[in-house]
Amino acid sequence: MHTVKKTINGKELSLETGRFAKLSAGAVMVRYGDTMVLVAANSATEPKPDLDFLPLTCEYREKQASSGKIPGGFFRREARPSNKEILCSRLMDRPLRPLFPKDWRSEIQVIGTVYSYDLENEPDMLAVIGASAALITSDIPFKGPVSEVRVCRVDGEFVILPTFEQMEASDLEIIVAGSDASIVMVEGSSKEISEADFVAAMEFAHTWIREINALQLELAALVNPTKREVASTAPPEEIVSAIDAAIAERIRKQIRINSSKEERNAFRSEVKKLALEAATAVVAGDAEKFAAVKVDKVVGGVVKKIEAREMREMILSEGRRLDGRKTDEIRPITVETGVLPRPHGSALFTRGETQSLTTVTLGTKKSAQLVDGLRPTYELKYMLHYNFPPFSTGETGRFGFTSRRETGHGDLAERALEPFLPNDVDFPYTIRVVSDVLESNGSSSMATVCAGSLALYHAGVPMTNAVSGIAMGLILEGDRFAVLSDILGDEDFLGDMDFKVTGTTTGITACQMDIKVEGLSVDIMRKALAQARDGRLHILGIMNAHMNKPNDDLSQFAPKLTTIMIPVEMIGAVIGPGGEMIRSICKDTNTEINIEDDGSITIAAIDGASCDAAIARIRDITRPIEIDTVFTGRVKEIREGLGAFIEIRPKKEGLLHISQLDHRRVENVGDVLKVGEMIEVKVIEVQPDGKVRLSRKALLPLPEGMEASEDRPRSPRPSYGGGGGDRGGRSGGDRGGDRYGRGGGGDRGRGPRDDRPRDDRPRDDRPRDDRPRDDRPRDDRPNDDRPR
Repeated sequence: MHTVKKTINGKELSLETGRFAKLSAGAVMVRYGDTMVLVAANSATEPKPDLDFLPLTCEYREKQASSGKIPGGFFRREARPSNKEILCSRLMDRPLRPLFPKDWRSEIQVIGTVYSYDLENEPDMLAVIGASAALITSDIPFKGPVSEVRVCRVDGEFVILPTFEQMEASDLEIIVAGSDASIVMVEGSSKEISEADFVAAMEFAHTWIREINALQLELAALVNPTKREVASTAPPEEIVSAIDAAIAERIRKQIRINSSKEERNAFRSEVKKLALEAATAVVAGDAEKFAAVKVDKVVGGVVKKIEAREMREMILSEGRRLDGRKTDEIRPITVETGVLPRPHGSALFTRGETQSLTTVTLGTKKSAQLVDGLRPTYELKYMLHYNFPPFSTGETGRFGFTSRRETGHGDLAERALEPFLPNDVDFPYTIRVVSDVLESNGSSSMATVCAGSLALYHAGVPMTNAVSGIAMGLILEGDRFAVLSDILGDEDFLGDMDFKVTGTTTGITACQMDIKVEGLSVDIMRKALAQARDGRLHILGIMNAHMNKPNDDLSQFAPKLTTIMIPVEMIGAVIGPGGEMIRSICKDTNTEINIEDDGSITIAAIDGASCDAAIARIRDITRPIEIDTVFTGRVKEIREGLGAFIEIRPKKEGLLHISQLDHRRVENVGDVLKVGEMIEVKVIEVQPDGKVRLSRKALLPLPEGMEASEDRPRSPRPSYGGGGGDRGGRSGGDRGGDRYGRGGGGDRGRGPRDDRPRDDRPRDDRPRDDRPRDDRPRDDRPNDDRPR
């Protein structure tokens, strides 16, 4: 068991091997603070000679137990990798892949797993450091070490391996991977920084990369592994020479003819046939010597090398490219917006043979994506998705799933546009941008950035700036080099660098760089950035000439969002028991309503009438019930002789007494009101216990010749009997009163009170029909004027 340590930012970075996963070819536990990542590297014992690429797989996984969480979902366990895990897997793969021997054909698998996360120190960089350490301490051939670090700028100062809080407060965040000699990968985002600041951040990162590489070499010296031999896959020199003689001159002439991608592919097929004939002739001349050679597997690689050699020499010596352009020339660009009638925003961006059709959809808060990772669950209200169907290159292929490449390109474009989107307060929409690549011949991700910016403008999203992007290439041979603007797919494949830069007229917003060679100097990087800026501004000029600001209005098909405020104490009333009230409003008005804890309510509706109806319902619910307030309520119940109960707002009723129906005497309530009828009433009394008395006649004009009478609030009366209301003594007998105090258990009359126990009182056992009744009209009966 071996451990090496180094202090960075006052915290200890440690690499430990020989304790965990001891059966792996290489396994290292990396710890920084309380964040721990285990990385295991293994390789198959037998090679696959039929492969013409490096069979490397890198996987990064986060265990939710590492931060004390249980996964969501039905099964409560980690399932398919999240977007972050996919992106971190790419961050492992890209710096490692160039450092393996080109002839290695045994499958390699590198797996990084987060086992402890302290919510402060991010584990993704530790996974790459651990991957390199695991490889150099294993028997797998690897030209490492390589380290990867994150650099942020906080208050004008660069910070290495920043905490999560520092990342949130920074205006620059880049990830840099490199060996001692050179930088091999850059990925990052920023808030319109200058090219000089970008280079300074990379140089700062490279200083720390060398120190962490030294820590890895210290661990490797303690382990002292024995590396496996690498079997050469290079074809025999005789076959290479024969193919070169057969096709080199034809390739040399063809690449100097301006051609399209289709024409170059057709020519490449012809050349491969000639190469196959030449190689077959060599093998036939000495079948015993070349018995192990599989001609059809060898030819493709040889043709590619010859083509790359000729193309690179033409660019370096003549400054001419495959399609006839100069090194700093941009392909022809066309832009269109509003090409699709129903999406909320759309744009078609075409640059040469690369084309992106991008749409923007605006949704409500309910459309936000819930992200459940190691940190507390949060909502994502802006997302950009990139799709690369096989027909975009004129080919057939697997369809219907999202590849790692699509996830990575979408993330780059998403970061490029994000700094210029409005905040949730000013623009409370969920935004989804979708780029469908319809044609691809170089830099479809940068076409996505341009098309995404235009589509957001067309959708009426109030962006503060337009954003464009460009992909740069590099041809490097010794001291000679050429930086290429707006590279083709062939130039990307045959070149030494793929450097994507996005930004505005002010500065850089995102970048992604992969370097395939060592020895990239700072001067070359500065030239590439300066040339990229010129190309970016050229593209922005074309975009702004077409559309230089967002549309003033949203699409007629986009939801209209209106935000209102209610008292916090009224939130429960609007939601209702079990959400009954809010669901009712949404259903009746065809809207979508979201309520925040601070009392803000966002209403999404297709038209203004629906929105107004929902606002009216909410205002009715939250309006305070005060004397002289007028409500429009529904007649819920009629009680003859008493009046009616009016629902003045959901679940709140008031009593409209019969005497308050009209200025004239009303004999039957049913002659004036019907159940379900909507009427206007005025509050004339609000009792301390919340009971409300209403009046209809207060809103009616006084009949001619009638004098106005003053309605005085009733004073509370004592209750009689067993808990009835203020009218309990007049009806209800021994029955308890209802919620309005009606029908309480008072005495059945106003005679003298009989204080004897109930069982001692005389009872009238005659049938009810035989008992004497007073048939005189009520007005003729004698009144008992004695006090109660």
